[in-house]
Amino acid sequence: MWPLIKPLLFALDPERAHALALRMLQLTGAVPPLRALLGLLYRAPEKPTEVMGLCFRNALGLAAGWDKDGLALRGLPALGFGHVELGTVTPRPQPGNAKPRVFRLPADSALINRMGFPSRGADFLAARLASKPAGMIVGVNLGKNKDTPNADALADYASLLERFAPLADYLVVNVSSPNTQGLRDLQAKSELEALLAGLIARRRAIASKVPLLVKLSPDLSDDALDDAIGAALAAGLDGIVATNTTLARTGLTSAHMNEAGGASGALLSARSLAVVTRIVQRAPGLAVIAAGGVMSADDAQRRLDAGAALVQLYTGLVYGGPGLVKRIVRQLS
Repeated sequence: MWPLIKPLLFALDPERAHALALRMLQLTGAVPPLRALLGLLYRAPEKPTEVMGLCFRNALGLAAGWDKDGLALRGLPALGFGHVELGTVTPRPQPGNAKPRVFRLPADSALINRMGFPSRGADFLAARLASKPAGMIVGVNLGKNKDTPNADALADYASLLERFAPLADYLVVNVSSPNTQGLRDLQAKSELEALLAGLIARRRAIASKVPLLVKLSPDLSDDALDDAIGAALAAGLDGIVATNTTLARTGLTSAHMNEAGGASGALLSARSLAVVTRIVQRAPGLAVIAAGGVMSADDAQRRLDAGAALVQLYTGLVYGGPGLVKRIVRQLS
């Protein structure tokens, strides 16, 4: 089915095609017989794994960014994912950056996006989470509003932590998107230490035990990555998501290769795996969720073999279609 649908979707503007796919999955998820049929088509094997005190039905999840507002929350589990990460959500609604802001690079099996955290806001996503499907692990990826200065970032992230701690199974602090000006500066040693320590203190103050992770950039130098790992350990975080999109363009050949924004897909595979490996070596007590450059079952298995606890898809799903989830889970050891 995917070989027939893919050319039709790829004939559309990438963001419009994504909105259409999201809407179709939202509608399918809202109709129980259609949802059941989708589950029969794409059901993945049960391969339970326990991470951060949570039981995932398999190790493969959907990365943040695909469903920012939880619109397809009831349909996504039918595709076979073991978890879904929603967001990035911001405290207040914001439109994101100007369009066009998503570009396909088919020859490179890559995407470039400069979305800029378009979000309907915390209130909207919280309402969607009220109908979270039973048995599905759902994470929420947290971001600050574009007009919030970095000096006030803790207030934005803390408000989101308080709002979603009772609703989500885990939370991710996103300080690594290249598409919000100045956001990546929060990965600097002193800034990240202060931010993460403040969030752990707020989690303690509300008596929550929700697992808290930070999502890091693949573009950090080894020394800067070590500093970020140290900040996560010092604060007492539960894990790290590695990695976000990259500003690198090494090896790209497609027409849109020089568009501004974060690149994802096959070009990110080697660097993302290297970051995962370094985190596991330096912080074996942290749970690592590997994201970035996962285009096949072999890519996913290499990350698990390197010590990642879970793996996430985004660009691989765009090029491989929904059946890729089942194919990957079947082959995971």
